[in-house]
This record gives sequence, C-alpha cells and structure tokens, in this order.
Amino acid sequence: MKKIFFALILTFFFTNNSFAETLLQALNQAFNNNAELNAERENLTISEQDLKITKSEYLPSASITSSKSQEDTNKLTNQSGGDATINDVDSLTTSIKIEQTLIDFGRDADYKKKKIGINLAREKLLRKEQEIIFKAIEAYSGLVLAIEKEDINKQNLNLKRSQLQTDRIRLERGQIKVSDFAQSESSFAGAEAQYIQVQNEVVTSRLNYENVIGNISDENSLQKLTQSIVNIPLSLENAIELSKHNNHDVIIAKLELEQAEKDITIAKSDLAPTASLSLERSYTEDLSTTYDEREKDILKATVNWPFFSGGKKFATVDKNQSIKVRQRLLLDNAVKNNLTAVTSAWVNLKSSESFLNSVKTQVKAAEIANEGIAAEYQSGVGSRSTLDVIQSNALLLDAQISLANSERNYLLAQYSLLKSVGLLNSSYLNLR
Repeated sequence: MKKIFFALILTFFFTNNSFAETLLQALNQAFNNNAELNAERENLTISEQDLKITKSEYLPSASITSSKSQEDTNKLTNQSGGDATINDVDSLTTSIKIEQTLIDFGRDADYKKKKIGINLAREKLLRKEQEIIFKAIEAYSGLVLAIEKEDINKQNLNLKRSQLQTDRIRLERGQIKVSDFAQSESSFAGAEAQYIQVQNEVVTSRLNYENVIGNISDENSLQKLTQSIVNIPLSLENAIELSKHNNHDVIIAKLELEQAEKDITIAKSDLAPTASLSLERSYTEDLSTTYDEREKDILKATVNWPFFSGGKKFATVDKNQSIKVRQRLLLDNAVKNNLTAVTSAWVNLKSSESFLNSVKTQVKAAEIANEGIAAEYQSGVGSRSTLDVIQSNALLLDAQISLANSERNYLLAQYSLLKSVGLLNSSYLNLR
C-alpha cells in the first residue's frame, strides 16, 4: 500500500533538478538544534511513557509489608488489686500480597486513548517540523535577499558617486546648471541613506537566521534559489488530493475526535463494576499469645460497583458527549480550512510566478532605457538632463529590488504550497 501511495505522490509532481547544498545544511541545522522542535520531541517521549504506565496496569501488583511492635509494661494490676505478671510484648508481622485486576472497562479504553495520544504527539511533532522548516527557509532566503539588496544598492551608490563626480566636472565647465548639480548631490545622498538602511536589514536578517537556524560561518556561501529543492504538486487538484492524506491539522483533528470518543467510554466505565483478585500470606510472631507463631493465607475476590455518586459521573458522561460534538465541529472546520489553505497557496504560487515573469521583463526594459539615457547624457547628444538620468537610475533600482523580492516570494510560495499540503517535513526533504 505504501509503495502504491508513494508512486501516486510521484505522479503528482513535476521534476525539478535545482539543488543547493547550503540550504540543506541550514535546514539540517535547524532540524537538529531548534529549541521549539526539541521541546515537541520531548512531548512525544512523554506520550510514549504514558502508554508504558498504562500497560503496567494490566500486570499484577505485588507488595511486601513488615511491621514490628514493642510494648513495655511497668506495672499491671489484677482484678483483686494485686500485682499481675509483667510481660513485654514484642511482635513481628510480615505479609506478601499479590493483586490482579480482572475487570476494568475503563482500563482498555484508557490504553487505546494513550495509543492515540502517541499518534497525536507524532502528528504535532510533524506540524512543528513544518513550522520550523518554513521559518528556516524564510530566514535563509531573507538573509540572501538582504545581501542581494545590499549589493544592488552598493552598485547604485557607486553609480551615483560616479555621476556626481562627472557632474562636478561638467558644472565647472559650464555644461550644466547649479540646480542640476544639486539634483545629483541629492540623489547621491539618498542613495547613501538607502545603502545604510539595507546594511541594517542585513544585520537584522543575520540575527533572525541565527535565532531560527543557528550560527553561520560564512554568509557569502549562501546560494540564491528561485526553485524549490524538492518537487512540488503539479496541479491544484493534485495538491488537494495529497493534503487529504498529509495535512497535519486535519489528521490532528481526527485523532482528537477519537480521543474524545474514548473519554466517553472511560466516563461510562466509572458507572460499571470492577473486579479484582488478591492473595495474601502473612507470618506473625507474637509472644503475648498462646501461639508464638502464626501463618495465614487470605484469598480475596473484590467487586466494586460505584452505582451512585450524586450525579457526578452522569454529568461527566454528558460533558464528554459535548466535547465529542465540539471535536467533530473542529474536524469539519479543519477540513474546510485545509481546502482554503491549499487553494490559496496554489493561487499565490501562480500569482507569484506571473508577477516574477512581469518583473523580469520590467528589469530588462529598465536596463536598456537606463543605458540609452546614460549614453545620451554622457555624449551630450540630445536633450537628456541630469533629472532624466536620476529618474532612469531610480526606475532601474526599483525594478532590480522588485525582482529580488519577487524571486524570493516565488520561492516561498512553492514551500508554502508544500506546507499546506503537509509535505514540508524532514522525511520528504531528506533531512538528517
């Protein structure tokens, strides 16, 4: 069955050969070291221990009890008023007891609930995996974007500096007006301020990277990606179909409904009788009796039926019935939210892709226009002014920044689709 489902998954995906080792390294680092993720792993361990505790209730219990008492009598008076014989009592009692629960309807239901709890904890761990992996991708791509924007603005600053130097010479020669030179100075100052701003963005992005992923040795080694390193669904229909089997919110809602059903069974079992069997052997040494030593075996069967508790147990059953209804409604809502989330992620992916293609065209046009205007201005041919050059540079800068942002948004849209489907996990990404 697993092979068939895996083959089904493969048919839903288109092949993507792009690969970045550094991104995988970053994701592996986050996967192994993130504190939130490690805390969720401990929750799974706790659930496994809870199941072991419940298993122990099926086994008999055994206990050894030993007691010793001593009574010192200084003076005793008989019925006639005379002194009686003085005896010191020094007794020792030792007992071994073995007890086994025979009937407990709630025990089986509780055991099944604990097994569901392990699956629930595992799904919550996978959901947390997705959250941390996506945060790591955001942090990784965010730092790459910040560095790229810093480089773009540095190039723009150098261009403005070169233009300012050229305009200073042209002003001295009387080729431009003072107002033109002032515009060039203002443009350079604006470029400086913008460059300082993106440098601060690099610092902030680096801190976010280290917070989510961990320490970074060489940020220049980070590779820019525009395509996911794993395959993504081929169509919206395929994405929706995959999400029905993999969306963790839906699976968690189903498991919580199952637990609510077990809670009803447990509550009803409190109204049912329980039965147990015990065997106790005791040995007593008692110097105050006629018999110095006594051995006793007790075999006892116990039936307990708590048929009335002031209505508390019936109220608990009713309460758990309401909880079940609530969990059913939450499951229905999770299914609807899943459909909405997957559809939204798919639309966002396609929108990001279309916008990216448009921005690419915009950048090419801006590059051609800027080269032409700059050449005309430098040669003095035509009527190009300083303002024309400044505006052209600004349009090119905006287009380049928009392209960088669009490429990152498109990358995140791909991983967001995988997250909505439920496949943005360590297994699918092959993290270790």
